[in-house]
Amino acid sequence: MPGSLWKVNKSVFNPSISIVIPTYNHAQFLRTALDSIRAQTFDDWEAIVVNNFSEDNTIAVVESYDDPRIRLVNFSNHGIIAAARNHGLSLTQAPFVAFLDSDDFWYPEKLQRCMEKLAQGYDLVCHAEVWVGPAERRRTVHYGPEARATYESLLLDGNCISTSAVVVRRESLERAGGFSVQPAFITAEDYELWLKLARNSARIGFVDEVLGEYLIHEGNQSRVALRNMQAVMAVFEHHRAALEGGISARRSRRREAVILYSGARGLQDSGQYRQAWRYFFKAVLRYPWVARFYAAMFFNALGRRP
Repeated sequence: MPGSLWKVNKSVFNPSISIVIPTYNHAQFLRTALDSIRAQTFDDWEAIVVNNFSEDNTIAVVESYDDPRIRLVNFSNHGIIAAARNHGLSLTQAPFVAFLDSDDFWYPEKLQRCMEKLAQGYDLVCHAEVWVGPAERRRTVHYGPEARATYESLLLDGNCISTSAVVVRRESLERAGGFSVQPAFITAEDYELWLKLARNSARIGFVDEVLGEYLIHEGNQSRVALRNMQAVMAVFEHHRAALEGGISARRSRRREAVILYSGARGLQDSGQYRQAWRYFFKAVLRYPWVARFYAAMFFNALGRRP
């Protein structure tokens, strides 16, 4: 394939799991991600690094591994990471697919634990992970539970699944059409995919064990928080009409308010307390009956994070 650097003859390699790793100028993190894959107790995998023509030494990092399971393809995603993930998906061979962002990494038993859960009849499995933020702040995040992973609950109560923490059946991804490449969904394209999977009756399960780490970069929190808020709102508006019978005005307004609140909290977490007020006020005006809005506003008045 033009622009690709294939590391293995696909005709003689049939892994159980294909791992798709989109990357751009993350060579300093990519080696940790790849090392974490090679350290897996479940070793029947292939890893496809989808490189958005990085300007650092990404290619050299990948080529430094003498491992036929790791291969690299250069692909211009034009700023849409969903396109890179879809391209990687199109190159996969395995019946199961995992996604790993190049600045995240897994613990050694991640694939083994997820495959054990998938063997119980699930179509997607998501495990707990540690979020690592600026100043090395660490927070353990548990996703789910299963009751939260229905189409209606994902739409009205928000996302409860993390991209780098999932393993999913390939056929389920194909039925859902993969990740949307709509520009309005950028940063929430994963959430939109989970909605499509749930709408297609995919069985979603959770492993309540920390099996990876997710990195939050310093310096981009406020910009990403607002962009993600707008993207999640776009996904919600796109999907809410699909619910049979529609959504009550009250539930719709509550969901919109919580999305606005998420933008305010993102600004608050990055220390932009004055800017956060705008979205706190919008959230309260949209739906004033959520206690955590006021708790967060109290801390915002003190110039502190909750």
